[in-house]
Amino acid sequence: MAHGSADAGVFTPQSTFYEQGRFGRMFPTLPPFSADTPTVRRALMELGEPGGIMDAGDGTDPITLITDPALSLDNPNNPDLTAGMTFLGQFLDHDMTFDPTSSLARRQDPESIRNFRIPALDLDSVYGGGPGVSPHLYDRTVDHGATSFLVETIPGSAAVSLGGVRSDVPRNSQDVAIIGDPRNDENLIVSQLHLAVLRFHNRVVADVKADLGGILTVEEVFAEAQRIVRWHYQWMILHEFLPKTVGAATVFDVLTKGRRHYGWRNDPYIPVEFSVAAYRFGHSQVRPSYRANFGRSATDASKQFFALIFDHTAAGSQDPADLRGGCRAPRRFVDWQTFFDFGDGRARPNKLIDVTLSSPLFALMGQSTGSPVSLAQRNLLRALTMKLPSGQAVAKAMTLPVLAPGDLADLAPLHLEQRTPLWFYILREADVMAQGRHLGPVGGRIVAEVFVGLIEGDADSYLAQDPEWTPTYGTHGDFRMVDLLGAAGVVASF
Repeated sequence: MAHGSADAGVFTPQSTFYEQGRFGRMFPTLPPFSADTPTVRRALMELGEPGGIMDAGDGTDPITLITDPALSLDNPNNPDLTAGMTFLGQFLDHDMTFDPTSSLARRQDPESIRNFRIPALDLDSVYGGGPGVSPHLYDRTVDHGATSFLVETIPGSAAVSLGGVRSDVPRNSQDVAIIGDPRNDENLIVSQLHLAVLRFHNRVVADVKADLGGILTVEEVFAEAQRIVRWHYQWMILHEFLPKTVGAATVFDVLTKGRRHYGWRNDPYIPVEFSVAAYRFGHSQVRPSYRANFGRSATDASKQFFALIFDHTAAGSQDPADLRGGCRAPRRFVDWQTFFDFGDGRARPNKLIDVTLSSPLFALMGQSTGSPVSLAQRNLLRALTMKLPSGQAVAKAMTLPVLAPGDLADLAPLHLEQRTPLWFYILREADVMAQGRHLGPVGGRIVAEVFVGLIEGDADSYLAQDPEWTPTYGTHGDFRMVDLLGAAGVVASF
């Protein structure tokens, strides 16, 4: 989805007021890292350009990019995180924020930008407005569309799959996904992750009916299933995704000692220091290519489906050579054993968090004419238009260690080493202070406080309603992504 269509040259004044549904600032008194000048824009464009210091220079063969470490010397693997965590992070982002209106060409006051997503971790990106408001998302063959999501099978998938017939999100006649958030069909992996959540909900509906169906109306069945799904989802975020992303010590500190920097007057909001900088760390974790599925062989790579995450040279079709979304074909499904650790040795890692991005992200598809196609350039320009403070200023405001000048010496030719764009600073901080395995002190604290705050600020969350609750799906009172996928019935056995 292209970013922004607002008129250039329009200036909206900065304020410190925020309310529900808006973006805001965690550090409203800090000045922008730089004035918006042609010189600064040229420096940011150079920093994020294809072939520049942020481009990993990956090759183009999707199989050897995974099997030959020598091809990824400038884009090393993260031994602590599996490949699926990247796409789980993307899915979570789409649950929290949706900003289709901001522009890279004009200065922005984040509080004047509407967040079309409720700032909460409540799966409204999946549920939409519920069966009454979003009936197109629900299966009318089950309870007249009052309880369960619509999912569809992929014709011909059994012939190219070790796991039999595979499923897809519902699509119209033009292969447009019929889902609560169109961004969850940007690529095959996040689309199949959305499908897994649909099927997990349907599994919970069936279990609620079996346990309580005789005394509940269909509306009550849906509400109870939705609560169970949301609480398990929030548990997984706090007990798996967040500790792996920011470090267990940071999560423990925020949960036990409280938030220091993220608060609100009425309802939670999304800080731009989070949405435009800290939470874009995941772009550094994206691999250039993935094994989407095992195809017809658990061992023969030639019979498996490997592809670049995006390939702007690949012709558009129902079954393109890359992993873009918006398509349905027999082989376009995911075997999750590659993406999450089921203990069978088949999981693959994502990339370290550093200032290097995989090369396909420097040639994005679907951007408006004249708009940068490098994701790095887009992120850097957005920090300028949103008037984000420098990483150094944020670190000082948080009373956390500031990177040494030598850690940013490669930015000296661009005159960005002393007042560094927050996104770049957070990536470099993760590399220097956490060896790229998780976020560093500044980035980790921002991300942890926002995630914890959104769940604490949701009156319907398990932290607000029953903080002693433990999951009923999963094992030993715990619940991880592998448990969600297993309960959803999307993990083929072979």
